[in-house]
Amino acid sequence: NHASASSTNQGRQILRPYIQYTFDNSAMCIPCFFTISTSEVGVVESWGKFSRLVQPGLNCVICPMEQLVGRLSFRVQQLDVRVESKTLDNVFITAVVSVQYQVLRENVFEAFYALTNPAQQITAHVYDVMRSQLPTLELDAVFEAKEELALSVKNALSQTMSAYGYQILQSLITDLDPDQRVKNAMNEINSSKRLKFAIAERAEGDKILQVKSAEAEAEAKYLSGVGVAKQRKAIVDGLRTSIVDFSDNVEGASTKEVMDLLLLTQYFDMVRDVGQAGHCKTTFVPSSKTVGDDIRGSLLQADAAK
Repeated sequence: NHASASSTNQGRQILRPYIQYTFDNSAMCIPCFFTISTSEVGVVESWGKFSRLVQPGLNCVICPMEQLVGRLSFRVQQLDVRVESKTLDNVFITAVVSVQYQVLRENVFEAFYALTNPAQQITAHVYDVMRSQLPTLELDAVFEAKEELALSVKNALSQTMSAYGYQILQSLITDLDPDQRVKNAMNEINSSKRLKFAIAERAEGDKILQVKSAEAEAEAKYLSGVGVAKQRKAIVDGLRTSIVDFSDNVEGASTKEVMDLLLLTQYFDMVRDVGQAGHCKTTFVPSSKTVGDDIRGSLLQADAAK
């Protein structure tokens, strides 16, 4: 029994310093409180090793054993990347690619510990995809293939970033900006095409106008001719009727005498109408018997025309 008691005392003497050291260390542990915002998650390490994830709200760590080493947000983030490259027709163009990404809730550990700088990783992949696709397209085709280029960027990023705990939601090409001189040249080409089209349309319009005008003039002349023909026919019919009636009513009158009488009557009607015109000042009735009378009449007519 004496030996047993002596052994027990000796063990107590050995354990006393260790118990005293543990008690002193536990007295130095201090609870530290902190909060995590909604749509965020905190990463806690214990003595430099991953311990746990803390959710939104009030949380506590035991200092100095535990420490809050970082926070990750589940909100959608956007990264704008400007890429300059050359097209197939040797035109330098600057493209702006907007990448929208988000941390996967089930892969927070990978998202926090796998990458030092996720934005830099995304930028490198965007550069790689765009600088491999743009040199295969001409400048005009680049503007037409925006959707295909954006889809290529999204597929490449999704395949790579999902292993690191990030989800690529959308990839958008928001701007394509060639050199200013190239844009001016494209505007001039477009302006020249439109001007050429406008000139052709104007010429076609003038052609149609002239054709329609000529058709209208031909139709007018045709109708005028028809009218004159009908007028002359009516005159002839009237003269014939007048001659027949006059010959029937006047015995011994020949057809020539009747015609001379009708023509003389029309001549006097014409002289009367000319004399009644507002702009008529002098009426010359031919009555010359010699050459001198003709010359005198011509001089008087010339003087009246001044």
